[in-house]
Amino acid sequence: MLNFKLRNYRWFIVFLLFAATTINYLDRQIIGLLKPILEKEFSWTETDFARIVIAFTAAYAIGLLLVGWFVDKVGTKLGYSVTIIWWSVAGMLHALARSAFGFGVARVGLGLGEAGNYPAAVKTVAEWFPQKERALATGLFNAGTSIGVVAALLIVPWILTHYGWQEVFWITGALGFVWLFFWLIFYDIPARQKRLSADEYAYIISGQETETEGKVAIKWARLFTLPQTWALITGKGLIDPIYWFFLFWLPSYFSSSFQLDLKKPSLELMLIYTATTVGSIGGGALSSWLIKRGWPTLKARKLVLLVFAFLELSIILTQFATSVWVAVGLISLAVAVHQAWATNVFTLASDLFPKQAVSSAAGIAGMAGAVGGILFPILVGSLLDTYKAAGNLAGGYNVLFTVCGCTYLIAYGIIHLLTRNPKVVHINQLT
Repeated sequence: MLNFKLRNYRWFIVFLLFAATTINYLDRQIIGLLKPILEKEFSWTETDFARIVIAFTAAYAIGLLLVGWFVDKVGTKLGYSVTIIWWSVAGMLHALARSAFGFGVARVGLGLGEAGNYPAAVKTVAEWFPQKERALATGLFNAGTSIGVVAALLIVPWILTHYGWQEVFWITGALGFVWLFFWLIFYDIPARQKRLSADEYAYIISGQETETEGKVAIKWARLFTLPQTWALITGKGLIDPIYWFFLFWLPSYFSSSFQLDLKKPSLELMLIYTATTVGSIGGGALSSWLIKRGWPTLKARKLVLLVFAFLELSIILTQFATSVWVAVGLISLAVAVHQAWATNVFTLASDLFPKQAVSSAAGIAGMAGAVGGILFPILVGSLLDTYKAAGNLAGGYNVLFTVCGCTYLIAYGIIHLLTRNPKVVHINQLT
């Protein structure tokens, strides 16, 4: 009864990836929204909370390194299923924690499981889309990052109003199992998908190999010997920490610079988060449009990365903003450009590597970004403390905005040097 054929079935697959990414970011945001309640009930210090955050980030980095290999080995259907079960169970187990250590353990489980989302999603896109549509597909599912944040802002207060903080974890954790139900029913690789029309299948496999999952065992360590891998590491390792800076320090920046009341809903911050969705989809659409017009795939990706690197310089102008809305406009552009950049860097994994290694390559790149996300906040905190002690906190933010604006061009330069000979890695190089 369910073996019907759906036109443009590949876009339904993207919707499933978008939903998983939304749940992924919803689950990870909850601890921050519940912080005032939990620190009061369990007498947390700021150091306790910092350790809980670090526990998640460190586990996430390790998970990205390992889960990519796992998904490549077992395939997207089983790999995605295992990871979302893992992170959903870990999310629900937060409700049983009664100490900072207990929450830290739960966050480790959540970080290890959530690390599977991007490697599995990028590999799924590589299996279901020709190169000319991959960036757009990646941008669409990547939009779930901002939608997940907004969903958390709406769902968590509603649950708290009717129940308690434990129910927040039970209910949101259960969403992963709802998604799993649809994934198991409606997903399979194109070669096995009975709901896929012959015409769409022919379109999907145009310009790509028709491989069967899990038939070739790659030697994972060999990925680190390839310049293509280091191009991905550069694109994520240098740039992802900047996004975490935008995510975690923007509320404090607006509070100190423009006296924004963080106890009330913030239209300014909501607009900035919305801009990330526009950038994610728009960045993917731009390189896909160039490829459809005949541009070589890697040349199109690198051109848009160069354009975005120059656009990101606009964040430096934030130090001259005297109006909160000018600052909102400049920072909205910056976070949108970042998501556009991230979409195309993730898509590079499917451009440069065979499908059997895409998840591993994306996982390694994501791990580099997570490690940077641990290290960069140390610099941010130290710098801001120094300027704050000198009575010039705004000066600290100005330095950071300048660093952020210039880093994209540096990252692009390294990526360009590592990919001057745009060759796709052959599977024989990894076996």
